[in-house]
Amino acid sequence: MNHRPLSPHATRPLDRQDCKTLLLAALGGALEFYDFIIFVFFAVALGKLFFPPTMPDWLSQLQTFGIFAAGYLARPLGGIVMAHFGDLLGRKRMFTLSIVLMALPTLAMGLLPTYADIGMAAPLLLLALRILQGAAIGGEVPGAWVFVAEHAPARHTGFACSVITSGLTAGILLGSLIATAINLAFSAQQIADWAWRLPFLIGGVFGLVAMQLRQWLHETPVFAELKARKALADELPLKTVLKKHKTGVALSMFVTWFLAIAIVVTILMAPAYLQKQFNILPVDSLRANSLAIVALTGGCLVAGVLSDRIGSGLTFLGGSLLLGAASYTFYTTMAVDSSQLYPLYTLLGFCVGIVGAVPLVMVRAFPAAVRFSGLSFSYNVAYAFAGGLTPVLLSWWLKYDALAPAYYLLLQCLIGIGVGSWLLLQDRREKTLLAQG
Repeated sequence: MNHRPLSPHATRPLDRQDCKTLLLAALGGALEFYDFIIFVFFAVALGKLFFPPTMPDWLSQLQTFGIFAAGYLARPLGGIVMAHFGDLLGRKRMFTLSIVLMALPTLAMGLLPTYADIGMAAPLLLLALRILQGAAIGGEVPGAWVFVAEHAPARHTGFACSVITSGLTAGILLGSLIATAINLAFSAQQIADWAWRLPFLIGGVFGLVAMQLRQWLHETPVFAELKARKALADELPLKTVLKKHKTGVALSMFVTWFLAIAIVVTILMAPAYLQKQFNILPVDSLRANSLAIVALTGGCLVAGVLSDRIGSGLTFLGGSLLLGAASYTFYTTMAVDSSQLYPLYTLLGFCVGIVGAVPLVMVRAFPAAVRFSGLSFSYNVAYAFAGGLTPVLLSWWLKYDALAPAYYLLLQCLIGIGVGSWLLLQDRREKTLLAQG
């Protein structure tokens, strides 16, 4: 079950080449995630530009968010296809392809004619480009985790994976900062006329730069070893995963559910929730959200280091307890005293950093020959369900209880505690078998 990365230098320290690989991979992930989420920051403008002016605002916004959601629905298919070839042809090829598939559609979005120019073809083209983005991000995130895990020494795998996770959260922050800058620099009319194109054009250029940077990366030593020994998957990798590694799939889906709920509830949904439920000003909620994202980035790194030093089991147990306490304190305090918004939201963001421990669990859940396929399938399918159901479920729950996010996160923390306990039991069993053998 604990399929550690193959490496003849498992105990060596991180060297200069490792650091270069981590930096380039994390930078590319941040820029690609920026491309994926920048859409949502300009959803209002896009709704007015890509649908008939006679259409009610609520309907155009609903359809715009539907196009945004299509990116999530495309993630599993894109991730599975790219992972299949990643297990058979090499990690680096798919790692480079994912960023091309993201950069070109993002650049094209910035050049799209609007409804006023070409009618209904405009939203259809926007939808097609969004689907390509979803396919790209479905391969990027699992591919990045596998890529750095198979480059790094085994004792630093958790840290290496957490660097990628931190890079993804930095991409969200970059999108928020650029959206804020554009809204400050241009009037609403200028944004509607042409400035809405800037973040997409910037993102496309970012992606092309990241693609060039990834040319400097090398194939992972693990895949090269598998290829040299002719130990690559001898049948459809996903078929092998579903037939022989059901426990790994279930474990990976549980930890992905944990990650998705934590991010969606505390980072993506919280600003709007704070404004609506507790009348906190938008500028305050967004500033606090930025602080939380910065703290989250640091928390991911801490969780990765702890996973390497004390193990994933203890990290999940302790991190889940801290996240549960921080989330309950945050939401109950906001209900009576919003003056503590900045420190408590920052603390909550740091505690959400426990998600930095997630990729190590998934990387070790599958053997190297089918690792990319196993991780990608589990992650993308679970994230599609968790990311899609959470906003709907919480919207319904909030009709009856203003503290619904707090209770929802507490339930999610129980999953984390369960995962941590199971991992500890597995570690004890392995140690016992080693002692007996």
